[in-house]
Amino acid sequence: MRWTLPNILSVLRLCAAPLFPAVYFLWDSPLADWIALALFVGAAATDWVDGYLARKWNVVSRFGAMVDPIADKAMVLIALMVVVAQAGMPAVMTLAAGVIVFREVFVSGLREFLGARAGQLKVTQLAKWKTTVQMVAISVLIGHGIVASPVIETLGTALLVVAAGLTLITGADYFSKAWPHLAEGERR
Repeated sequence: MRWTLPNILSVLRLCAAPLFPAVYFLWDSPLADWIALALFVGAAATDWVDGYLARKWNVVSRFGAMVDPIADKAMVLIALMVVVAQAGMPAVMTLAAGVIVFREVFVSGLREFLGARAGQLKVTQLAKWKTTVQMVAISVLIGHGIVASPVIETLGTALLVVAAGLTLITGADYFSKAWPHLAEGERR
């Protein structure tokens, strides 16, 4: 494996994920919220940058293809847990976060089960939009800790619900694409 800039950015994003909740143990709000927001937005930006550079420089690698989605999922899922906990676990946020966590685990399981055939589950444009909406929603909800405005909390929660809806749609899409491979060899 070559240590290209895109791979380094993915690894840094992966390492940043467990730092996210630590910020709230080390500092009080609003400083913790500012640091968490910078960490999360920085990680979200490197997600786009590493993929762009890997394609532009033609340095796409198996290692990068493996670590990039793990880093994305780790950051989003850990940040979701922290945001929901910081908000006091309101039902709508908790349900939306639960849907997102379920889909991420489910699709990862499908890809693992399919193994070499996991290429059948290529990332779709809608899944990219889902990730973008998730990252914006989480960023807005982190920002609520800084501004403490009901409008910002409502906007963040609404975006999280939209992300959960997109999550359900993309999860169903991946499942329908995987279904023929899951049903192979079954006797009726």
